[in-house]
Amino acid sequence: MYELLVKKDLDRVIREANDPNVESSQGTLKRHLGAINLTMLGIGAIIGAGIFSLTGTAAANYAGPGIIYSFILGGILCAFAGLCYAEMAAMIPVAGSAYAYSYATMGEFIAWLIGWDLILEYAFGAVTVSIAWSGYLQSIFQKFGIHLTDFALRLFAGPWVDVTLNDGSIARGIWNIPASFVALALASVLYRGIQESAKLNNIIVVIKIAIVITIIVLGLSVIDMNNLNVNPNVTGLGSLVPPAENGRFGWGNGGVLTAAGVVFFAYIGFDAVSTTAQEAKNPKRDMPIGILASLLICTVLYILISIVLTGVVNYKELNVAAPMAVGIDKIVELRNWSPAAGAFLSNAVKIGAISGLTSVILVMMMGQTRIFYAMSKDGLLPWFNNAHPKYGTPHKATILTGLFVAICGGVMPLGLVGELVSIGTLLAFLLVCIGVPILRITNPNVERPFKVPAPWAVGLIGAGFCVWLMSGLPQDTWIRLMLWMEAGLLIYACYGWRHSKMASPQSTERKSINMTLVVFAVVVFIPTIYWAYRTF
Repeated sequence: MYELLVKKDLDRVIREANDPNVESSQGTLKRHLGAINLTMLGIGAIIGAGIFSLTGTAAANYAGPGIIYSFILGGILCAFAGLCYAEMAAMIPVAGSAYAYSYATMGEFIAWLIGWDLILEYAFGAVTVSIAWSGYLQSIFQKFGIHLTDFALRLFAGPWVDVTLNDGSIARGIWNIPASFVALALASVLYRGIQESAKLNNIIVVIKIAIVITIIVLGLSVIDMNNLNVNPNVTGLGSLVPPAENGRFGWGNGGVLTAAGVVFFAYIGFDAVSTTAQEAKNPKRDMPIGILASLLICTVLYILISIVLTGVVNYKELNVAAPMAVGIDKIVELRNWSPAAGAFLSNAVKIGAISGLTSVILVMMMGQTRIFYAMSKDGLLPWFNNAHPKYGTPHKATILTGLFVAICGGVMPLGLVGELVSIGTLLAFLLVCIGVPILRITNPNVERPFKVPAPWAVGLIGAGFCVWLMSGLPQDTWIRLMLWMEAGLLIYACYGWRHSKMASPQSTERKSINMTLVVFAVVVFIPTIYWAYRTF
């Protein structure tokens, strides 16, 4: 079992990561990112579809104006994980995020599992958002009166998605061309360099934050307190939470707590900052700033947006795909502005939404390329262990990631990939939260530029939150996770186990465990497929 749990020498990893003279004939990543760029990358990954859609869904179905408390709870939950990520990223400033941290704390086998799991978060996260990006692009075409033919409509959806044609009939999509296009376009930016990628992300983030702040400023002055005070039986801030009815609303399950689980996924992305630790100018200082500052800024914006939306519109009217548009229409009405002004603001929101989605795709794909790079450096994956000699980017990993996202975005349905992203992210958060207290025991004397206060409490509470949210996910999501992890186990047994740089493949123990892994993966894989077949 020792071979499965072999760990990296943490002191050596830190020493090499902090040595600017460590070069390789295969190229190296370049340190170009400062605290501002890292913070903007975090904001770019967090503010996307969530702020433009989840706010209304959670408010209308679970929390009412109490969605404010749900965002606070979600922010606190992410703060536990964010603090753990900040300590790890400052202490172990290498590419790989949770994969690299797990390798140093829990050993190679756990590191492989979390590295394989991170593909669910980053690669499939980019796929999910690219599909949503295509949907927003189609709505913008409609808004500007651009007529799409039946054939063009089928090019906005994959072959397993039903499309409503101009005459009202239903047909299957062909290939989601816009989703594939945006993936390939952003992959080309990532290929050219981290500086170029960061500059593009900065521009996009400025645009979408400007739009969000404009809506907040315009809405705060026309809030109707009757929309916020929805519980006449309670005074003070408690009146924001509708009284419980038929298992919904109130403070507990079905109410504010359930809404916190829903809006938690609007925060996904801040951990992508940690994948760029090897490209930060001063990771000891800048990584904690980038992770925690982006999380704080987005939490404040989420809370303010939820106040505005539920303050200008009755929460029961927000159960729509685009609640921000509903809020803007009401703001225009309350201010007695012209329809032209309303149309302008509505278009601005859609531009903000598609800008937000673009930056999310960019940062998610960037995170995935760094995961591939780190795993390949350790011998667990082939091909991706070198950086471009001129651009200093993991170019082979970028090509594969771009093609993967483009193909999956072109053919896969949105619901399927969205569920995989959720459970993959929570599993990564869980292991990072556990890793912090473990390292306090195994490596107590390692320099920690940023220290988590009360590490045992923060780590275990954060891990508990993750387990709680994972337990509420649908059964079919767990089945897909099992299938994905078992496929990864086969790859590890057939390639990673044999080529790992941390242990000798000639050892008797390693050879015997290799066969055990293959047999176990195959034996478990077959009944799981049957179970999935019976379930679906």
